[in-house]
Amino acid sequence: MIADIRDAVGDTMGITLRVSLDETIGELGFSNAELRDFIEMNRNLPDLWDLAHGTWEDCSGPSRFKEEAAQELLVRGIRELSDRPMVGVGRFTSPDVMVRMIKSGTLDFIGCARPSIADPFLPKKVEEGRIEDIRECIGCNICITGDMTMSISRCTQNPTFMEEWRKGWHPERMNAKGDSDTVLVVGSGPAGLEAAWALCRRGYDVAIAEARTEIGGRVARESRLPGLSAWGRVKDYREYQLRQRPNVEIYLDSRLTADEVMAFGFQNIAIATGATWRRDGVARQHVVPMTIAEGAAVYTPDDLMDGNIPGGNVVIFDDDHYYMGGVLAELLVQKGAKVTLITPSAYVSDWTRNTLEQGTIHARLDALGVNIVLNRGVTEIAVDHVVSNCVYTGRTCQYPADAVVMVASRSGNDQLYRDLILRQDEWTDAGIRSVKVFGDAEAAGPIAWATYAGHRYARELDGEPRGDALPFRREITELAAEHTPSPELCLHD
Repeated sequence: MIADIRDAVGDTMGITLRVSLDETIGELGFSNAELRDFIEMNRNLPDLWDLAHGTWEDCSGPSRFKEEAAQELLVRGIRELSDRPMVGVGRFTSPDVMVRMIKSGTLDFIGCARPSIADPFLPKKVEEGRIEDIRECIGCNICITGDMTMSISRCTQNPTFMEEWRKGWHPERMNAKGDSDTVLVVGSGPAGLEAAWALCRRGYDVAIAEARTEIGGRVARESRLPGLSAWGRVKDYREYQLRQRPNVEIYLDSRLTADEVMAFGFQNIAIATGATWRRDGVARQHVVPMTIAEGAAVYTPDDLMDGNIPGGNVVIFDDDHYYMGGVLAELLVQKGAKVTLITPSAYVSDWTRNTLEQGTIHARLDALGVNIVLNRGVTEIAVDHVVSNCVYTGRTCQYPADAVVMVASRSGNDQLYRDLILRQDEWTDAGIRSVKVFGDAEAAGPIAWATYAGHRYARELDGEPRGDALPFRREITELAAEHTPSPELCLHD
């Protein structure tokens, strides 16, 4: 096949051959040893060897389970088996690691897919020595979910991803400032930080008011959970950049009331106050609060992230179906609890099938001794047990529980926004031109949705009203005018 391709293209282009470092299916597939034999036997077959690892899950695992350059051991030594150069992958985000892979002779080229989504100008920034300006991929795999769900993709670190043409968002350049000058951003989570970073680059004077004593909101808290440390880059990158800007002020321990906001004199109020995990069970199974006995010990992810961690027999009710339930199960086991995870889904952490980690999460929890209960909900929480129902038959049973961790839905913290809206007739006298709520405070979702919302707010501030026009470009396909071919071109049966 390669010979046929070479005959067809001649020397007009190079031929790259991607091979699997190890298909990880035993005798039914190539092992790493067999791959090395294959490359040595065909050392000059392609112009470039492209090395990747098995399935997509193996090759592009999330940072929670795979470190940067995770494929290095499978690659090391292969370079010596061929006269042709080799490119490899492994979510390379650190220039130091990239240089080490080249100088050690492990690879000739560095392949960056997810890292170049997070920062399309990564090579340029390395070339110019602007290492601190790189938006490093956090390995959350939210970009992959667009493929898996057949929808538009997003990137947690780069909110311009997929909007470069459609909305004209350049990853590095912002549109010019509008006719106002000042913005107060309330909240320094992912939405607030991204909004502030984009606004200051447009030329606005920005003040950030954070209620807590640290910047970062949910990403600062979640990055301290097992396996999620890389997610802290969302905060670290933006905090560093903001602190370099003369037109940005950051105020910590500054929980604001509507009276205070009205008195400050900012022209635009950007409310990105995040969301709070619900304690009453409202999510997918329950659209109204479930029955919870007085005295039952019910915790939320916020409680655990604040350091309030229960012990004994702990039931996690996961009706969120993303990463949080599994991560908290791991945390509780580390702290000595005996954990039962109950979910109405047929899979633990069901939605992570879209981020290529569901199977790994299940295996990890099983290895930790977590009792995984699938296809069952929780209908009632008593002081010492929960009542669980089969999602198909409704048959109930009980599980002992000294405490219950409720991983359900989140409610937006939008009270400040509501208070300001009630006083809209006072805005003009206070010098306020606009008040906008966005991110988790408006509609709780994944972190990538929050950074996107913050960026969109900043891009559209002081923009012209669009009326009924769509806020993005689209391609419209039309049929050509009907044409009757000449008789000599007509074909008949």
